Amino acid sequence: MSRASREVASPRVVNIEDLRQLAKRRLPKAVFDYVDGGAEDESTLRENCRAFCDFTFRPRQAVKFPDYNLRTTVLGMEISFPAFLAPVGYSRLMHPGGEVVAAAAAGAAGTGYTLSTISGHKLENVRAATKGPAWFQLYLVGGRGSSEATIERARNAGFNALVVTIDTPIAGMRERDFRNGMKEMLGESFFAKLPYLSDVFEHPGWLLSFLRDGGMPRLENIVIPGQGPMSLVDVSSALSRAVVTWEDLKWIRDLWKGPIVVKGVLIAEDAKRAVDEGAAAIVVSNHGGRQLDCVSPSLRALPEVVAAVNGRAEILMDGGVRRGSDVVKALCLGARAVLIGRAYAYGLAAAGQAGVARALEILRADVDRTMRLLGCSSVAALDATYLNRTREDW
Repeated sequence: MSRASREVASPRVVNIEDLRQLAKRRLPKAVFDYVDGGAEDESTLRENCRAFCDFTFRPRQAVKFPDYNLRTTVLGMEISFPAFLAPVGYSRLMHPGGEVVAAAAAGAAGTGYTLSTISGHKLENVRAATKGPAWFQLYLVGGRGSSEATIERARNAGFNALVVTIDTPIAGMRERDFRNGMKEMLGESFFAKLPYLSDVFEHPGWLLSFLRDGGMPRLENIVIPGQGPMSLVDVSSALSRAVVTWEDLKWIRDLWKGPIVVKGVLIAEDAKRAVDEGAAAIVVSNHGGRQLDCVSPSLRALPEVVAAVNGRAEILMDGGVRRGSDVVKALCLGARAVLIGRAYAYGLAAAGQAGVARALEILRADVDRTMRLLGCSSVAALDATYLNRTREDW
């Protein structure tokens, strides 16, 4: 067992919160709060997790099965249990291996990985790192010419699906980032960084690995014609110039012949429109509470979207998943699988590939145990009869 694996092994790490605490100790505050924080008052961030408590389980007792089938398919791709890694930007700041080691851990665990446009490793290297399914998440930053070139690269590299995020017409007001000087830390001015450097020096392990990795990475998958890869600091301003509209899906479909996943849907009307525009799957998501605050937690929005789509596309969900029981509840309410973001990002920050592997190991074991205690032999058999609502306002 490697040193990194020992650091995240039981009993030191038995749940996702343990990985979160390790990540908090290892990362400078600005980087940790980027991963951990949400928009404005962080109401939606909190509600994403709390909403799972609005349901209790209805177990079937005195039943026994020879084995429990946790496998499922998403867009025709089989995964070992119903959790797929969500796109997480700036992963290379959390650990030098970033997207490459996260993808490798997902493949080794038998599940899939979604690469964010806002990534520090080339998409070709990320795809090559995993033997599992891999999706590419698209932001239209850098202009259409840059996006078209990126889509072509993703197709040539063998990505299985394209994820189009529709809830980022502008970056959300993430107050922790402003207080921590995240913009200044990502910028080029040394003097602007000075007020925030003391905390960085208090995390020598992270700082050494960051410097060995070459310092601030550029965005290798947003290549501006005549300029090269975009710098990290340009992203927030670029998002406001790259709003995705329903009309954009038409030219995206012309470029990408594989499955398209629309991410960031919270209401029935958008779900129906996404399917009409050719989406093969929809991700019910509020961007982890990082965009518009005070919207519905993802779990609460899930039944509305499931009913609106009525089987015409596959439904996924992200937001607030920290336990295997959360995964099971989402499936009971109609999701085919969940996407996990922070849960594996904490592991990545804590111990690189070993940390991501441990996060997946924990969640898979949680799902298995929950299924056995429910008396349900397969994730395909889960439905709302396994749940009680504890609140009548759903």
